[in-house]
Amino acid sequence: MMNDRLPLEGVLPMHCSANVGEDGRSALFFGLSGTGKTTLSSDPNRPLIGDDEHGWSDDGVFNFEGGCYAKVIRLSASAEPEIWAATHRFATVLENVSYDDCTRALDVDSEAKTENTRAAYPLEYIPNIVPGSKGGHPQTIVMLTADAFGVLPPISMLSPDQAMYHFLSGYTAKIAGTERGVTEPSATFSTCFGAPFMVHRPTVYARLLGEKIARHEVRCWLVNTGWSGGAYGVGKRMAIAHTRAMVNAAIEGRIPEHFSREPFFGLHVPHEVPGVPTEVLDPRNAWSDKAAYDRQAGNLASLFEENFKRFEAHASPGVLAAAIRAPR
Repeated sequence: MMNDRLPLEGVLPMHCSANVGEDGRSALFFGLSGTGKTTLSSDPNRPLIGDDEHGWSDDGVFNFEGGCYAKVIRLSASAEPEIWAATHRFATVLENVSYDDCTRALDVDSEAKTENTRAAYPLEYIPNIVPGSKGGHPQTIVMLTADAFGVLPPISMLSPDQAMYHFLSGYTAKIAGTERGVTEPSATFSTCFGAPFMVHRPTVYARLLGEKIARHEVRCWLVNTGWSGGAYGVGKRMAIAHTRAMVNAAIEGRIPEHFSREPFFGLHVPHEVPGVPTEVLDPRNAWSDKAAYDRQAGNLASLFEENFKRFEAHASPGVLAAAIRAPR
């Protein structure tokens, strides 16, 4: 039976990646497989604390696992140079990656075995890492989702209660080829962005996260690395250059304080982000068929609402008020 005791010593265990800036403040990247957690945290200007498993204590953030596990399908040497180099180093463990039998040259564009190709390598294979794998308290939390339905904004600011809500929801979408039997986009919710790892009731972790956000005045953002202009198969995947520009602007505090509240998910969408075309920021405008967007967004809001019913009995009043309600 799950209990309501806080994790021992007040340490929040997290399925996330983390990096750190010159000021010593960390940034956390929560996200499920395929959302860009490893890619976006591997930044030449921000040393990497770790890739996948961390704790957040009264002293700051620290890494658990000492390695990286990167998705490498269609890996780009120009867009992801550090991961590209690590993937091609001796002793990196490759999973489902095609290669030439004669030359041993990797074909990271091939999905002959599966879309879910992987590389596992030590943290030391990334040139820009934090010695000791520890960092200060986060200044920014980025929650990543790859929305294959194409309706979530590419970036939106979250209130602390909204951050706890999305932490409890842990939403992303599976697409064809990522798992056996998946032939079309399907929503998946993994609470705390790592349900299999959590031994306490999910609201215990959400409450502890909320306390740390408040204590350290953390800014929280929801970033959609998925599709725009239509669902998977119709729209296009968010350009990684735009996503990285948005994430960097959020971490560095360069997003102007001008937001609009979109109607389906209650998210606060910035009017502008440096280095990103303004037309990218509004997901509805990216759809040629606005009525189709409204239907798709309403359907996804319904899935959020149905999923959250299992947390309602234990959620705080603030999180309940932040919960997504489907249009009636």
